[in-house]
Amino acid sequence: MTADPAQKDLSKTAYDHLWMHFTRMSSYENSPVPTIVKGEGTYVWDDKGRKYLDGLAGLFVVQAGHGREELAEAAAKQAKELAFFPVWSYAHPKAVELAERLANYAPGDLNKVFFSTGGGEAVETAWKLAKQYFKLTGKPTKYKVISRAVAYHGTPQGALSITGLPGLKAPFEPLVPGTHKAPNTNIYRAPAFLAGPDGTVDPEAYGRWCADEIEVAILNEGAETVAAVFVEPVQNAGGCFPPPPGYFQRLREICDRHDVLLVSDEVICAFGRLGTMFGADKFGYQPDMITCAKGMTSGYSPIGATIISDRLAEPFYKGDNTFLHGYTFGGHPVSSAVALANLDIFEREGLNQHVLDNEAAFLGTLSKLRDLPIVGDVRGNGYFYGIELVKDKVTKESFNDDEVERVLYGFLSKALFDNGLYCRADDRGDPVVQLAPPLISDQSTFDEIEQILRTSLTDAWAKL
Repeated sequence: MTADPAQKDLSKTAYDHLWMHFTRMSSYENSPVPTIVKGEGTYVWDDKGRKYLDGLAGLFVVQAGHGREELAEAAAKQAKELAFFPVWSYAHPKAVELAERLANYAPGDLNKVFFSTGGGEAVETAWKLAKQYFKLTGKPTKYKVISRAVAYHGTPQGALSITGLPGLKAPFEPLVPGTHKAPNTNIYRAPAFLAGPDGTVDPEAYGRWCADEIEVAILNEGAETVAAVFVEPVQNAGGCFPPPPGYFQRLREICDRHDVLLVSDEVICAFGRLGTMFGADKFGYQPDMITCAKGMTSGYSPIGATIISDRLAEPFYKGDNTFLHGYTFGGHPVSSAVALANLDIFEREGLNQHVLDNEAAFLGTLSKLRDLPIVGDVRGNGYFYGIELVKDKVTKESFNDDEVERVLYGFLSKALFDNGLYCRADDRGDPVVQLAPPLISDQSTFDEIEQILRTSLTDAWAKL
């Protein structure tokens, strides 16, 4: 027998029945589960009526902001007309329209769109397609993937294997074989041997070194065994690592030289997060595939996609060749309709240009925090930034495990939320606070974020 929902203690029910993702469930045995009940613009409210600035756009998702009625109406209209039909040997109008629109947005010859329901599935799709592509073109030994240290690419077994976070993988090993790691582009933690006599690291030289290290990984494995390199335009895990100048151009040359596919994992970076429809546009490179999800619908309905070049698709369009892969809800009619309506908002309201016009102001506002002793680095691009926390600004000494547990998780995460800011305090790599607000955010949003961070980080420093 179930109780009347109006009479329930939602927090207790959540602890009893809702297994939350990436959550230490024991934390809520004797503490209330934060329960969000409403969103409007850049804010959300909990079940106690408290208001919070959404400094992470849900989870890098709510690009157009909360409470957009036209997106809810697009979903309702489509559900009334055709609530579901699969794209397994059939089409429906909204999936066709959305595929065409994504192909038109995508750079170069990325004209084929394979739908999924989320980003991890899109990454899984890209790796499986790369493997089969090389089998169909007479190179069956090319199946391995190179990705970067500390990078996160998803939770399915294949995507998790590509992920460069040992702690996330250990509980599920053995994983899919054939994945290998190269350095990421965290210039703040660049190897000391790359520094010049004055102790600084030249960004272009650092970018060349990072790209060349991926080539070293390809050669160490044998280019005849490597199918693809997976990289994010701005790497999320570790705290928003942007690419150094020339990095992607050199990486493209390396991939071409060794007949290796370049996959741009844009699950976070696509759809305006960097001020362009795709991150590849922002940094001027041509991938062979793009994986995307999150911001495509601003979170109003789940969808993901792998956008594939004509060259890779060509052998699958011949004879009885078939890509034996799919998802029941991939290209869902309601999600496709919502995505189209969301992209209409992008164009009508100029969300991409709004980010480009305001990204310098956002970075400048966050950079004011550099005067705090706990702030080591502020980095990122567009509306996507990480603030790295340190014990010593001069030596860049990071927190030890006990300090991470006590300060980052035991204090800072809760303090930020209690002070009215929803964002992420994360130690995948070095301790960081990540900010990625809705794309409608303006200077007033930036100022509110900075003020709450200043208070919370000052208190965190006192507890070190």
